[in-house]
Amino acid sequence: MNHKVTMKDIADRLNISSVTVSKALGDKDGVSDSLKEKIKQVAEEMGYRYNTAAKSMKDGLSYNIGVMIPERFTGTNHSFYFRMYKYIAKILEQGGYYGIMTTLGEQEESTLTLPRLYYEQKIDGLIILGQIGKPYIEAMQEMQLPKIFLDFYDEHVDMDAVVTDNFYGAYELTNLLIRGGHRDIAYVGTLYSTSSIQDRFLGYYKSLLEHRIPLQSQWILDDRDEDGTYIDIQLPDPMPSAFVCNCDQVAHNLITKLQDLGYTVPHDYSVTGFDNDIYATLTRPPLTTVEVDVERMAKLAVQSILKKVSNPYYTFGRALVPGRVIERESVIPLHTAT
Repeated sequence: MNHKVTMKDIADRLNISSVTVSKALGDKDGVSDSLKEKIKQVAEEMGYRYNTAAKSMKDGLSYNIGVMIPERFTGTNHSFYFRMYKYIAKILEQGGYYGIMTTLGEQEESTLTLPRLYYEQKIDGLIILGQIGKPYIEAMQEMQLPKIFLDFYDEHVDMDAVVTDNFYGAYELTNLLIRGGHRDIAYVGTLYSTSSIQDRFLGYYKSLLEHRIPLQSQWILDDRDEDGTYIDIQLPDPMPSAFVCNCDQVAHNLITKLQDLGYTVPHDYSVTGFDNDIYATLTRPPLTTVEVDVERMAKLAVQSILKKVSNPYYTFGRALVPGRVIERESVIPLHTAT
């Protein structure tokens, strides 16, 4: 007969008390973060399973965390958000919680209809993954529920957020191009669409400023409409020698357009992306891009929302998670282009 793993079994394995194990698995105070991680790791290795039903009755919690994604980010082309949710769900389960994904449809967003999970009291907290409109953000302020933004922020609302360091990533990509001799560099991204696109533009712009390269308004190119739907990118005249795209999918779309017009990348034009998602390696040539640390962002988001559940007054502001530049074949120095 299989032995059901208990907290005492975990305690015996680590030579600590069952009380310490209980506190760690419940994310309570009194145990260091490093020991909590060690206890959770051993619990998972030993096959420990939380009795969430009993805990819910005792603590008055559901032990569910909602993850709300705008419907426009849930298509087959948006692998980034599903990767993020997968990590969130895994990390939540390690802490005795379950992640419940819900989508925010266009109608619900326009009519300011809050999630059913909230009204039905099925969740203890909510992670909003992906940019939502300002009216809906304002409507969410009435929700008496711990909540955080993930992968975006809004400076006009007092809401904690976990984001990648968009500014520095785009800054480093632009510096890479300039070191390669490029000075005529375009930015591809509709500036009023998301906070991520804006921050990546600002990183691009800072690099231009530091190198005393004038910003050319005709080289700021839209990639999507007001609803977030990708549009045909209108190429400027004259053309730059390089493009900084706000994400890998947009870089993929741009390269496809350039190739359809008879150009080659990178010999005619260098192109960079951002995210290091599936498009970065599917695109030919593979993209030079910024790798977003999805796992670290998910871990920080989970840790933060669980702290908010246990302490309604806990706040951390805006947490930046650094990424790193990945150099591939979509960029070459200008002097080697033929």
